[in-house]
Amino acid sequence: MLRAAIWLFIIALIAGFLGFGGLAAASAGIAKIIFYIFLILAVISILGHLLGGRAPRL
Repeated sequence: MLRAAIWLFIIALIAGFLGFGGLAAASAGIAKIIFYIFLILAVISILGHLLGGRAPRL
């Protein structure tokens, strides 16, 4: 998911540099949404790992 956000960000930069304002804005918006979803899922995953604990080994 983070890889998709990075690719869309790169597309937005290239489109913005070439003057395609609408495409750059759309790509940047999608990249932001995907990046925030990635951050939320990463935080949930980290909290789940820290709070979940492990079963004791026998």
